[in-house]
Amino acid sequence: MKNSIKLLSFVFTLILTGCNSNEKHVQDNIKMYADTWDHIVNDANLDLINSTNFTDDIILVMSPENIVGIEAFKDYYSNFITGFSDVEFTLEDVFGQGDKIVKHWRFKGTHSGDFFGIPATGKKVDVDGVTLVEMRDGKIAKEQDFMDNLVFLQQLGIASSPENVSIVEGAYTSFAAGDVDSVLAAFDPNIIWNEAENFPYADGNPYIGGEAIVAGVFARVGTEWDNFHISDLQLHDMSNNMVLATGRYQGAYKKNSATMDVQMAHLWTLK
Repeated sequence: MKNSIKLLSFVFTLILTGCNSNEKHVQDNIKMYADTWDHIVNDANLDLINSTNFTDDIILVMSPENIVGIEAFKDYYSNFITGFSDVEFTLEDVFGQGDKIVKHWRFKGTHSGDFFGIPATGKKVDVDGVTLVEMRDGKIAKEQDFMDNLVFLQQLGIASSPENVSIVEGAYTSFAAGDVDSVLAAFDPNIIWNEAENFPYADGNPYIGGEAIVAGVFARVGTEWDNFHISDLQLHDMSNNMVLATGRYQGAYKKNSATMDVQMAHLWTLK
């Protein structure tokens, strides 16, 4: 019986020792990984992408073709270092098992330089994502990033938000119903509004803020025109968060009852 107890005790010791060893292995991997990327991104130290921290055949899983090797890996991430300033890269959460790590990260910065051929826009980005990592012999061997690329491009101003058209459409619907408060609710407090050159209401250009627009444009339309409305309205989603509205102005001028039926175009910029 005593021998059995000693054997069980020995087995439990081996199990605990193994568990502690595995846990230390994981924590060592996580610390090495977190520290390395902290210095690469936040300190803009691309030289840390080397054979000390990465395997020579480091793989970044991409579509349609993976990026393989230290120099190619460094070239890829140099776009983030040279393309953004005021960078804040943080690990929101990180955990692992064996030689595998999962990290939830957040990246903030200002697009102030060339980024994969895209000239600086001055736009600020704030995106997060998840990376699957494989370690080998204490080095980073493989990474695969997952993030919402559409949101990233929208923040850079390259892709437009899918909500833009519906926001502009809602403003026109509210205007047609005479609901000026709802129209103004869709406007930025410092909206800049320009009437077409040589149009009578262009005398106040640029109108800045909702109150100026109401006084200089909407109120004059209401007092000077009967049955003023827009017909054949069509909305066109543009790049850089712009929406083009086309249609026709129709109404009767109160002073002489002359009717109007002319083409119109509005270019909206959203943020």
